[in-house]
Amino acid sequence: MSADIEEVDVVIAGGGPVGVLTANLLGLQGVRVLVLEREAAPHGQPRAFSCDDEALRIYQAAGLLDVLKPDLRQGRHVTFTGVGGQPIAQVQLGQVDFGYGHAPIWFFHQPLLEKALREGLSRFPAAELRTGTEVESLEQDGAGVTVRYLTSGVRHGVRARYLVACDGGRSTVRALLGIPMEGRGGQEPWIAISGTVAEEDAPAECHVVCDPVRPGFVGRGPVGRFRWEFRLRLGETGEEMTQPGTIRRLIGPYVNPDRVTVERAQLYSFHSVVAQRWRVGRTFLAGDAAHLLPPFLGQGLVSGLRDAANLAWKLAWVLQGRAPEALLDTYAVERRPHVRALLEATARLGSVFTARSTPMAWVRDTVLRGLQAVPAARRFVEGFRFKPAPAIEEGWMLGGRRSGRKAAEGSYLPQPRVRRASGEEHLLDDSLGSGFAVLSRGGSPGTEVARELAESLGARAVTVRSAGVPGLGDNSVEDHTGRLSEWFREHGADVAVVRPDRFVFGAVPLARMPELRAALGVEEA
Repeated sequence: MSADIEEVDVVIAGGGPVGVLTANLLGLQGVRVLVLEREAAPHGQPRAFSCDDEALRIYQAAGLLDVLKPDLRQGRHVTFTGVGGQPIAQVQLGQVDFGYGHAPIWFFHQPLLEKALREGLSRFPAAELRTGTEVESLEQDGAGVTVRYLTSGVRHGVRARYLVACDGGRSTVRALLGIPMEGRGGQEPWIAISGTVAEEDAPAECHVVCDPVRPGFVGRGPVGRFRWEFRLRLGETGEEMTQPGTIRRLIGPYVNPDRVTVERAQLYSFHSVVAQRWRVGRTFLAGDAAHLLPPFLGQGLVSGLRDAANLAWKLAWVLQGRAPEALLDTYAVERRPHVRALLEATARLGSVFTARSTPMAWVRDTVLRGLQAVPAARRFVEGFRFKPAPAIEEGWMLGGRRSGRKAAEGSYLPQPRVRRASGEEHLLDDSLGSGFAVLSRGGSPGTEVARELAESLGARAVTVRSAGVPGLGDNSVEDHTGRLSEWFREHGADVAVVRPDRFVFGAVPLARMPELRAALGVEEA
């Protein structure tokens, strides 16, 4: 090994939200990680704007939710308007609960988000973000990856066991590996306008404009920030659309433009593409480097955060010798199907809300207004049931494949509020820790079995006791909402093993514990 090449466990190319979150999750596991970011300073420009309850749960797992949440704004309702600006639907987001511990829609200002994520790395002596670095080349062999990068024109090298490319839609690493993207790129042009509005002049909430004359989105973020996005008409140019006078005309129907400070106006095009491969040797793609989604469901950044949550613990386990290298093959197996499902759902939603034909849009408006009077249809829309649920159909779980839509294996564990023995109330994950957890149903012999299994896994054992049952110590929680007790009954389980990304590895009655142990590679106690 050359003396001028440093060594770490994992190199991450790209210091955006996905890359730095991945580094934080690895840091929690004690992994030595180096993040290489091209930009010398934070870009300071808003990019992504919204996230969901799963994103907040992932930030919670990284130990950063309390830091991030003051700079987030909850979306409480969204209004949809159709032809002629007439209302066609309204969704009360404050009444939607997927059961994962957080409200379904949140808005953020990306520079503030990135600042908090980067500051989070300071918690870990073995984690570093190095800015002003440009990846130039990489070489892989059976033991690791050597990455060459430039800093102020000077070439440096770093050797790692693994490389994770989080370097965006124009990924340098993906290009070096020669991985093509599959799908539709460069779809219709839109303009995104970002700025600040005085609180007293700001529109109340989100507004999805479905008028074919000018489809768009108006979103209110935190700290007085706003985002307007509009589709360009045929023949309109970028030079024309970014002129101050044009911007005033675009935002004028929604806010007094004299009260707006415009910070950014930029054209962009939708992409619906997925990388053909997510792993080559010891290099992995994540976030926009692996997939690009249209914005209609607000799932672009969130999909990258899901990638990080799935991959980080697997890398840590392999690096620590707790799992074979083959575990890393399950990353793409588990994540690709969900991304493709989101692409399809987003395309369907976009085709409905951005129709170009006024007659077709009028039909759509009439149908949607009528559906508001049908309880089942209204629940479908207001409950966001068109959004693919977080679930793993195939991968590292008991049996290797989910046996059905209602199976516990591969499902995303509910996160209700629970109480510790001290009476303190908190979200469930705060009792599960950052690694594996073994939950048991209180009042059953599974409690002792779960404790033994947790010790074998190096996991945390948590007993779920019913409301009113006395505490059993620090490793028990009171299920005062009844949600977890209902979950155990629904799946006929006494013991459940939950992965660090909060997906269920397996949930079984006591009679099937030998099968669960064997699948985990744990010998009988």
